[in-house]
Amino acid sequence: MAVWPTEIRLSADKRSLAVAFEDGKSFSIPAELLRVNSPSAEVQGHAPSQRVTVAGKSGVRITAVEPVGSYAVRLVFDDGHDSGLYTWTILYETGRDQEALFSAYTAELAAKGLSR
Repeated sequence: MAVWPTEIRLSADKRSLAVAFEDGKSFSIPAELLRVNSPSAEVQGHAPSQRVTVAGKSGVRITAVEPVGSYAVRLVFDDGHDSGLYTWTILYETGRDQEALFSAYTAELAAKGLSR
């Protein structure tokens, strides 16, 4: 999928990222969801079995949105995390699937006895 963003805007409270795409779809993606599903190796590992469940991020904020070439942005979070590169495809799919992703995340936390 090669859907390009037409606008990326950080909300005033820094708790969500608004992304509009050339196909007319737009999403407001919570910072918490972006943080806990970071595409970084720190969160995703180098294999599915190495994926880390990130807890305690309900209040996380995005402090910076930095362009990376013409294909991604690096999000900097107020907890110091800054190693994930969010490609346009990742942002689109996260926005599109955010309800299912968030539901899976909260279920995973509950199964492990962790909290947001």
